[in-house]
Amino acid sequence: MLSNSDIEALEDILFAEPWGDDALDFFGFHGVVCASVVGPAELGAEEIFRLATGIDQIPDNGIPEIFKRCADQLAGDMAHALDMGQALELPEPEDGDPMNALENWCAGFVDTFLEHEEAWLNAASEEETADLLVPMLTLSGLFDDEDFQKVRNSEELSRKMAEAIPDSLTDLYLLFHAPD
Repeated sequence: MLSNSDIEALEDILFAEPWGDDALDFFGFHGVVCASVVGPAELGAEEIFRLATGIDQIPDNGIPEIFKRCADQLAGDMAHALDMGQALELPEPEDGDPMNALENWCAGFVDTFLEHEEAWLNAASEEETADLLVPMLTLSGLFDDEDFQKVRNSEELSRKMAEAIPDSLTDLYLLFHAPD
């Protein structure tokens, strides 16, 4: 579990110049790490940093040690929880808009999926994978699809999609990581 000071240090890195405008917040970072854990493509801290900051190339001086430590710790905690049969809990904002935080989380998750879409769709049944991704794709706000917008515009349907995410994450993890 990351401490509040870890999260603050992470956000200081994410919102730093020169990538601050394109970077994800903590919720988006959490989504990137989660997609790395549940999906078929395990990402190193460098790729998580690249996705979380929106940059194309890692800086010459590398990535901050605290970022690497937080990404590794969060990934390890998630994998351990899933291996123990526990559902993953998404981070809750201490204040502000929970749906905005969820949208940011989903956007980070979906960005990571899209970056490795071929691996996700070829490692298991494409149809099953697509079905399990629907809640994250819908709530990410990344697509103008009319059906997705209808769900996002309905408080009840959005809540149902949000409630489906932990089970979808568990099922994705089992799909890609459980022995046959």
